[in-house]
Amino acid sequence: MENGAYAIELKGISKAFGPVQANRDINIAVPRGTIHGIIGENGAGKSTLMSILYGFYRADAGQILINGKPTAIPDSQSAIRAGIGMVFQHFKLVQNFTVLENVILGAEDGPMLNSSLAKARKTLAELSQEYELDVDPDALVEDLSVGHQQRVEILKALYRQADILILDEPTGVLTPAEADHLFRILKGLKAQGKTIILITHKLREIMEATDNVSVMRRGTMVDTVRTAETSPEQLAELMVGRKVLLEVEKAPASPGAVVLSVQDLRVKDEHGVERLKGVSFEIRAGEILGIAGVAGNGQSELMEALGGMIRATGAVTLKGQPLPLSGKGADGQSRRRAGIAHVPEDRHHHGLILDFTAWENMAFGYFNEPEYQKNRLLMDNAAIRADTAKKMETFDVRPPIPGLQAKSFSGGNQQKIVVAREFEQDPDLLLVGQPTRGVDIGAIEFIHKQLIALRDAGKAVLLVSVELDEIMSLSDRIAVMFDGKIMGFRDPDTTDERELGLLMAGITGKGEAA
Repeated sequence: MENGAYAIELKGISKAFGPVQANRDINIAVPRGTIHGIIGENGAGKSTLMSILYGFYRADAGQILINGKPTAIPDSQSAIRAGIGMVFQHFKLVQNFTVLENVILGAEDGPMLNSSLAKARKTLAELSQEYELDVDPDALVEDLSVGHQQRVEILKALYRQADILILDEPTGVLTPAEADHLFRILKGLKAQGKTIILITHKLREIMEATDNVSVMRRGTMVDTVRTAETSPEQLAELMVGRKVLLEVEKAPASPGAVVLSVQDLRVKDEHGVERLKGVSFEIRAGEILGIAGVAGNGQSELMEALGGMIRATGAVTLKGQPLPLSGKGADGQSRRRAGIAHVPEDRHHHGLILDFTAWENMAFGYFNEPEYQKNRLLMDNAAIRADTAKKMETFDVRPPIPGLQAKSFSGGNQQKIVVAREFEQDPDLLLVGQPTRGVDIGAIEFIHKQLIALRDAGKAVLLVSVELDEIMSLSDRIAVMFDGKIMGFRDPDTTDERELGLLMAGITGKGEAA
């Protein structure tokens, strides 16, 4: 291409954090007016590379060119001035501000806000119409759906006159309909000449939305290909360095006796608002019940109540024995003794102690297990370390160093530590929340195989995931939650994403809102 035909060129970018080489001599060129995907395993260097482009980090070596011109980007303000906007996976919005106030925050014309607000209102109306970003400028952000909040983030970037947009895992918390709308917006932005970089682990989105895709592996750029000339299987192999099984292989379930029975389960939050509204279901030995739904519709409260983390009312039995929902015995330790293992949705707050080592975290909640005890007074730390080393090898935790603090691992490897700890406990019931969140495609394949193996060993599995692909491929039955209630149960072999998406949005099969 002629000089200046690229919106972004990164030449020889390298970045190290101590002994860890996060980026090594990276070269990438993104043609103007295209949607360019970047994929790679956890720790491949994608986030570091985009952080350099957006001014969060400074490269140790290399050059950045924007529209053909060498550009120094020492901070995010410099990135914004260069026409770069970034929409983060976790939105950077002030919840109790209006849409309008969030859009002008940090881009005010001066100390008097009236002129800034008036200008922003007019510009917002123009941008909303041009790009299908329909959002009420006077709405409080906390009252908006996740999909609308994401539109506010895009509006913020466009208001700052961004010609280049970086989106980091943009569909992780969206319904299928919201994700479809987002990609219509991105195609509209592309048609207006904007350049978009899309970071996602969802190969289907790469195939549907992008013009070109760059693949990173272990800090290096492996290849850049035209999307129309590749396939999900080829991209997965480039990412991991070996062939990857994208489809979950499993035999039909052979359900046995009822392991978990839940009747009229109700949970109120600290403000007295009912978050679970009479949830009832059963799970049998040797089956996976998947819970589909947009985050925030009661799935978290369901898992936490069953895991003994919060109080609830109703009736729950495990293998015919009542489980306390409040008071004595309604805690995580009692649940473990009863035969329940739990991979929590939020690994940082509930799954790990980040300042503790991997071996300490691997024993978290299981310190009293006989194999971890020298006697009744002392833990056998050597035994825990040896067991951790074995589990790290089995679950391919990188680096396989039991003495390393949990915060020093990538998010995907932190998840593997939690999954290894809970999967290896031989539970009767496994509660699994977002098992592959932030995990790369090779590890996803491994975790899925482990879940099927547990099912085939006669375990009951309750799976919560915002990834519909994951729910559809792993579940033997699917329950869809909306607003604290179960909208219905579906067979994954006879339903589709459209039907599940409607139920997730609160629309019944009759086309009526619940």
